Amino acid sequence: MDTERLHLRPHQPGDAGWLYRLYSNPEVARYLLDEPWTAELTARRLAERLSRTDLDGEEGALALVVEYERTPVGDVQLWFTDRARRVAEIGWVLDPAHGGRGLATEAVGAVLALAFEHAQLHRVVAMMDARNTPSARLARRVGMSQEAHLRQAWWSKGEWNDTLIFAMLAADRTG
Repeated sequence: MDTERLHLRPHQPGDAGWLYRLYSNPEVARYLLDEPWTAELTARRLAERLSRTDLDGEEGALALVVEYERTPVGDVQLWFTDRARRVAEIGWVLDPAHGGRGLATEAVGAVLALAFEHAQLHRVVAMMDARNTPSARLARRVGMSQEAHLRQAWWSKGEWNDTLIFAMLAADRTG
């Protein structure tokens, strides 16, 4: 799938190197559930992503690499949380070296368009660490509404963390 500046594609076996560089970065891992990735964890996570090629396939998930100028700069994932009712969750990671140019907004916007226009989803949710203000701003920029701020709702990396929940409905896109 292509946008004005980006190419979004399924993961490939050769993606381990850039995934490791991105997800082993402590700045990236700070707000994620995993500690910075090891080479072993990278191999496991890549194997999972390789099978996530079709939201309506067996996995019920889509994992896409975000390429800018033919270089992987992040990824966006979309997966069913309730397939029967067409409800999914979305998550994204962008290399901080490529931040501030609207690339994540463009990529996430494209995946949301795919979710609602092609996959006919009813609702898409994004949940994040409340300290991750760039992701919260991104969720708002793409038109998601903040529905909740859950206080100390998630135990991660030895501490309680607040969680923000954003969502978008199909009706939000059609007016």
